[in-house]
Amino acid sequence: MRILVIEDERRVRSFLERGLVEAGFAVDVAADGETGSNLARVHPYDAIVLDLMLPKRDGLSVLAELRAAGRATPVLVLSARDEVDDRVRGLDAGADDYLAKPFSFAELLARLRALLRRGTARPSLLEIGDLRVDLVAHRAERGGQRLDLTAKEFALLEYLARHAGEVVTRTMISEHVWDMNFDSFSNVIDVYIRYLRKKIDEPFEKKLIHTRRGVGYVLAAEP
Repeated sequence: MRILVIEDERRVRSFLERGLVEAGFAVDVAADGETGSNLARVHPYDAIVLDLMLPKRDGLSVLAELRAAGRATPVLVLSARDEVDDRVRGLDAGADDYLAKPFSFAELLARLRALLRRGTARPSLLEIGDLRVDLVAHRAERGGQRLDLTAKEFALLEYLARHAGEVVTRTMISEHVWDMNFDSFSNVIDVYIRYLRKKIDEPFEKKLIHTRRGVGYVLAAEP
């Protein structure tokens, strides 16, 4: 899942980026409203964390522009303002949730995951054959055996599982599992697919990850 953080305070921005990356997200950051708005219009983010008090363009105008353009990306608004009127303005402008500063990262992460579940309208537990992917506990198992996955491996598996039965291209994977600094000409995606196959498919007779040569990959119980 790919997240955009638009926050002008350097410490808060770095704190959020580090925490979200450790939680398995691909993260892009912007330090002002103008840059954030440009990124949000160009890239297909799964969610946006948006501060209201930003240089160049305030958060409310960025949010209003996204909604006017028809972008339904879930937005979690952050603000040092905790007045009822401020929360109402943020929600009326199209925010999906509102979190006042200071906040705990655990609460932000929980709210963000809730927005992502709500935005996809899909269950938090995905099952493909005997593979179970728990999106809340960030845990996967196959045939009752726990799979030892890194954060990036789980992020890739989550994306494949959300699109189970569908062919996903390398471009689609790079847009949602890696950040904007990803080198699309590298073989990193193929390497991580091999990592997943080693853990998910090699110990089992039935294979779940299938290659569509020249197109991409599909996670399915049937070939």
